Formats: sequence, structure tokens, C-alpha cells
Amino acid sequence: MDSHDVRRQWAERSGEFSPAYYAYYGPDERSEAVLGVLERFVDRDARVLELGCSSGRHLAHLHDEGFERLAGIELNDEALAVMTDNYPDLAATGRFYLDAIEDVVPEFDDDAFDVTYSVETLQHIHPDAEWVFDDIARVTGDLIVTVENEGHDEEPPAETEVNYVQDEVPLYYRDWNAVFTQRGFEQVAVEDCDRDTLRAFRAV
Repeated sequence: MDSHDVRRQWAERSGEFSPAYYAYYGPDERSEAVLGVLERFVDRDARVLELGCSSGRHLAHLHDEGFERLAGIELNDEALAVMTDNYPDLAATGRFYLDAIEDVVPEFDDDAFDVTYSVETLQHIHPDAEWVFDDIARVTGDLIVTVENEGHDEEPPAETEVNYVQDEVPLYYRDWNAVFTQRGFEQVAVEDCDRDTLRAFRAV
């Protein structure tokens, strides 16, 4: 499976893990965790980008709590329609890009956003596309937040490891601390978040 295969899986996803699936469940503990770390490090006028926003449940939670300069990237064509039905205020005020992260992020200016975050999204970036982490760092002026599944080992993987969810969806375990500290950021927060780990990084 290459990076194009991975992207096609998410672009065509229906049922479980689709935009409608996530809208049905709405904001969760990960939404609260992202809100908490943003409240700790940035003001509510921060420019915020979510990578892999799906139908917008995490962004909608930020919007409800006073963050207004919100944007998202999502590959699945159904996402904006589901967002409009479930989170109409967010859909009306946010900026959204229907394309792959690897195709959108390189087009942004340096420091285009104060905050860039992902919730169980960067863990699906294929190793062939890891170059996009350079661009994520480049376009983020202050804070990167990752909420990703890092596996169950006490030590981070020495190199990218792959697991398959339901024998079909690839999940790549990475040392996110290494990924972003090597790109000019300092890790400033770590916390458990259900099956995931939240990490926050600030530009040095």
C-alpha cells in the first residue's frame, strides 16, 4: 500500500470512521483536550488549522468556546455537507479545503497559522509522504498539537511502525516528539487522552 492508496481509502470512506460517523458522536475527550491546551498557550484570536477535520466536531467545540479564526483540511467529499447539517455556524464562518493534506499545506505561506493540530490524522500519513511534516512546521507560527495513537510500548518507536485497524486501515506509529523537535519546536506538554497521547510543541 502506497500513499495514494491510503488517501483513496479516506476519500471514499463511509460508515465507520466517516464524516457522518464522527458527527453522530460529536465532540469528545479529545476535543476537550485540544481546547485545554489551546487555552493554556494561545489567545482566542489565534489562527487555527485542523489537519483532517472530517465533519468538524473538534473545530465546532473550539468555535463554541470562542475561537473564531478556524480552518480545516479534509479529504472526504462528504465532510462539508455533513458539517453544514450538524455544525452550520462553523461551516458558515470557517475556511475549509477539500483535498489531501500533502496537496494543501505546501501552498500556505510561512507562519500562515498560529496553531496547527491533528486528532488521529497524522498517524495515517504514509512514510512516503513524511516530507509534509516539514511544511506543517513551516506554516505554524506558534503551536503544533498532536493527538495520536502511539502504540502501547513504553519507548517510542526507533522508526515508523505500522499497524492495521480492522486489517485494512494503516496506522503508523511514530515518535512525534522527535518529528517536531527536529523541525524547530520544543515539546511543552504531554498527556494521556484515552487511547491517544496529546503532545504540544511550541516554535523555538
